[in-house]
Amino acid sequence: MARLTGSRAIFTGACLLWAVSQPVQADTNLTIRAVIIAPPPCVINSGSTLNVPFGNDLLTSRVDGVSYRREVPYTVRCDPPVFNNAMTLELKGTAAAFDSNVLLTGKTDLGVKLFVNGADWPLNTAVRFTHPSFPTVQAVPVKRVGSTLTGGAFNAAATLVVEYQ
Repeated sequence: MARLTGSRAIFTGACLLWAVSQPVQADTNLTIRAVIIAPPPCVINSGSTLNVPFGNDLLTSRVDGVSYRREVPYTVRCDPPVFNNAMTLELKGTAAAFDSNVLLTGKTDLGVKLFVNGADWPLNTAVRFTHPSFPTVQAVPVKRVGSTLTGGAFNAAATLVVEYQ
């Protein structure tokens, strides 16, 4: 009988080893609940096109990146509640062939350079600010160095973007 008992111990030990080495699987349902709070929407210039008033009397010989500098008149309204006052302002546009920091216009050798709070503002670069103190934006026409501009109307297109951080 002692021999039989020994065999049972070996068999029982092997069964325990087999049971421990098998993966244990259990299934249950998981429910996730959350509320996503979207930042309050901001509206630039009441949703209308933003125009920079350069006027109708620019002299081609005075376009030098200094003369004709104008404020960009824009307004921003952000609906409350404002959870985080950290924001960015960015002008997204296509650069002129002669300067990657100057906005392309429809006129050869002419572009528009931008400034934010008095400092150069390269295209497609976000500027940080704190709501409700929006940055001052200015624009000035510039020409390719060494070029001679022709008279006539010009235009440029870009997108002004305000984002919460």
